[in-house]
Amino acid sequence: QVQLVESGGGLVQAGGSLRISCVASGRTVSSVNMGWFRQAPGKEREFVGGITWSGARTYYVDSVKGRFTIFRDNAKNTVYLQMNSLKPEDTAVYYCAASGSSGYIGVRPQEYDYWGQGTQVTVSS
Repeated sequence: QVQLVESGGGLVQAGGSLRISCVASGRTVSSVNMGWFRQAPGKEREFVGGITWSGARTYYVDSVKGRFTIFRDNAKNTVYLQMNSLKPEDTAVYYCAASGSSGYIGVRPQEYDYWGQGTQVTVSS
């Protein structure tokens, strides 16, 4: 079993930055790909980006490319989502997820086996 705990969410003005963290426990996630998803009220959970187990490759949804960066520290069993130039439409609960594989970066929620409880990010205009 893997437990994932996100932290670092909060309220920020448009144009600002936030970094949210996801710490894994129970089992190392250093050998699996990780993803970040978000869910706004009344909307489906959507893929934000993902990172391979080694950190060598990342993939982002078009709406966050150039603004968000995912990186990981496997020694700390932690994955990060750095969010810059935030927009009101980025407001959502952000979730990290651990994949069961180390191959391609999945973009669908069903491709991930473990989930954190989520952290709220609110961007004011």
